[in-house]
Amino acid sequence: MKVQLNMDFGIFTFGELSRSISIGRALSPHQRLKDIIELAKLADQAGLSFLGLGEHHRRDFALSAPEIVLAAIARETTKLRLGTAVTVLSTQDPVRLFEQFATLDLISDGRAEIIAGRGAFVESYPLFGHQLEDYDALFDEKLCLLLELRDNAALEWQGTLTQSIPGMDIAPRPAQDKLPVWVGVGGTPASFARAGRLGLPLFIALLSGPARFRRLVELYHQAAADAGHDPAGLQVGAGGHFYAAPTSQQARDTFYPYYRAYFEQNMPRPIDHFPRSTFDDWTEPGGGLLVGSPQQVIEKLLEIHQTLGNSRYLAQIGLGGLPFAETARSIELLATEIMPAVNREIAGADGQDS
Repeated sequence: MKVQLNMDFGIFTFGELSRSISIGRALSPHQRLKDIIELAKLADQAGLSFLGLGEHHRRDFALSAPEIVLAAIARETTKLRLGTAVTVLSTQDPVRLFEQFATLDLISDGRAEIIAGRGAFVESYPLFGHQLEDYDALFDEKLCLLLELRDNAALEWQGTLTQSIPGMDIAPRPAQDKLPVWVGVGGTPASFARAGRLGLPLFIALLSGPARFRRLVELYHQAAADAGHDPAGLQVGAGGHFYAAPTSQQARDTFYPYYRAYFEQNMPRPIDHFPRSTFDDWTEPGGGLLVGSPQQVIEKLLEIHQTLGNSRYLAQIGLGGLPFAETARSIELLATEIMPAVNREIAGADGQDS
């Protein structure tokens, strides 16, 4: 698999409202949103390239309207690309979504992106009047409509599960010539194949080690080629749970209680479902959890890149009520130590291969 010259790095969050083990309660949505804006400013100043905000409609998450928070962040940052991770497209109105992101793109001077997915939770289906049995069909039709909205300033559309549009203006148009739309995927082969057929960039939620996803990325590239797209021109991004500290022991000891709280409160899982031994196994080489010293994280990121050929990595930060200061220090290590080292290694490998 051909490697890229460098990798873009960013962060993302779902805005969990986990009960913090350090303060004994969850942050309020008000404080959590303020903290997210401050972390975005830190990421921008540190030179990271992307911020993603998830979408959930539950009381234990602060982000049900990520577009509004991204607009606030747009006025506080200058370079950071701003997107969702992910937009639950199956239960969104694609017209309204496009209008919101075109507006965000104008406010941010062309920094908006959409990562569209089906979502890991299903609370938005009854909330917005959709049927869960239409889970896949809704996403497929709405993704096609979103792409038509992106590509046409005036649109005629005949919908089945979506509205019909009788030749109407689609406005405003974004600052970018073509608003980036990625497809966010977990581990379903059909989702990888769909993204390839449509020639769209792919974002993979690494719920386990990268080896599991190698064949799925090959499926994505093959589907793209079969549909007439050049696989070499398609971007692959990957992301997962992340925490870095100066030493491995410090990273594991600090992060484990919060990560366990995340699983027990936000997933949710039973008490004692996630023992320390499982956590430590996941942080080892080949595991999907990027927790450790900068050098350990660098090695795992290079393994992911060599396996998947990804040109972007997004670190999911602040899980389980991890304090703001710890999250900020982890982001600084990502930007100042991990990102430069990974890109030096990738550039060196690319030079040796050419």
